[in-house]
Amino acid sequence: MSDNKEPLFGKTLSELTEIAGLLGLPKYTGGQLAYWLYKTDVDSFEGMTNVSKKTRAQLAEKYEIGVQPPVNVSASADGTKKYLFRAGSGKFIEAAYIPDGKRHTLCVSSQVGCKMGCLFCMTGKQGFQGHLSAGEILNQLRSIPERKEMTNVVYMGMGEPFDNLDAVMKSLEILTAEYGFAISVRKTTVSTIGIVPAMRVFLEKSKCNLAVSLHTPFDEERRRLMPIQNVYPLKDVIDTICEFDIGKYRRVSFEYIMFKGVNDSRRHVNELARVLNKVKSRINLIRFHPIPGTPLLGSDEAAIADFQQALNDKGIVTTLRASRGQDIDAACGLLSTKELVKAQSVNE
Repeated sequence: MSDNKEPLFGKTLSELTEIAGLLGLPKYTGGQLAYWLYKTDVDSFEGMTNVSKKTRAQLAEKYEIGVQPPVNVSASADGTKKYLFRAGSGKFIEAAYIPDGKRHTLCVSSQVGCKMGCLFCMTGKQGFQGHLSAGEILNQLRSIPERKEMTNVVYMGMGEPFDNLDAVMKSLEILTAEYGFAISVRKTTVSTIGIVPAMRVFLEKSKCNLAVSLHTPFDEERRRLMPIQNVYPLKDVIDTICEFDIGKYRRVSFEYIMFKGVNDSRRHVNELARVLNKVKSRINLIRFHPIPGTPLLGSDEAAIADFQQALNDKGIVTTLRASRGQDIDAACGLLSTKELVKAQSVNE
C-alpha cells in the first residue's frame, strides 16, 4: 500500500459519507463506496462502475482502496489454513481459517505480537510490535479466497483485542453492519484476558459475543499464568460482566486451557462452580499445545474428560474445543511471526 494516500478500506459508512462531503460529492457517494469496499472484490477505483469518472479521479488523487493479499498460506491436513499478511515494514500477522462442516470460522489478529505476556502463548513471547488498524483487521477476511463462505469470525488471533479498543470496535461495526460484511453479531466473538474498562465499553456498545481467558479460578495461580491478574483480578472481570443483561441472544464463554497438575483438579471444578454461579456462561476447555520456554504441560485426555464431566455435573455447560491446524502452528496459542521476522532481518 502507498505511504502517502489514505486507505478507504476500514472506514465506516459515516466516515465515507464525511469524505464524500469534503470532496464536494453527494452524500450517497458514501454508500456507494461502502458497497464497493465491503460487498465486492473491487480493488481499484476504476472498477466502481456506478461512480462517475470525475469522482473516481478525485478519489484516486487522495485515497487508495487499501486492501492487500496474503503473502503466504499454510495448509493443514485437517483443512485448516493459516494466512500470513504484512502489517507494515518487516512486520507480519497471521489469521487462521477453520472449516468445520457448514461452519466456516476465521480467527483474526488485532495486534502485531502482544504485550500481555501470558505464560502459555507464543504470540506473547514474540513481544509487542504495534496495533492493527480497522482496515488491517478486516483485510484478513476481505483478502482470502474463502471470504464468501465465512459464517463465523473470532477475534482470537495475535494480540489482545481490548488493548486496541478503538480499531477493534470500528472493525466490529463494519463486520456486522448491513452496509459492511453483514456477519451476524451472534456469529462474532471477541476474546479478552479481561481488560475491564475496555470490556465494559464493548459490552455497552456491541452485541457481539464475549470470550474471557480464565484458565484457573484461583487468584495466585492466575497471576502466575497471566500477569493481567495483577491489574484486573478475575473477580472484577466477572462483576463487570454481571452488570449487563446478557440475554439469550449473546453468549459469554470462558476459555480454559488444561495444564497438567496446574488447573485440572476437582478443587478447580468446585471453585469454578462457585465463582461462575452468577454468570450465564459456558466453559470451553482447550488442549494445551506445548511451546518453547515454558514449564507447562498439557493435561492428558482422561483428565480432560473427567474435568469436563465434573463441570457438566455441576450444571456448567462445558465443551472441549477441537485442536485444529496444530501441524501448521495455527492452533490456539501458537500464532506467532517471530521466526519469520527474524529470518527477514537476517536476509535484509
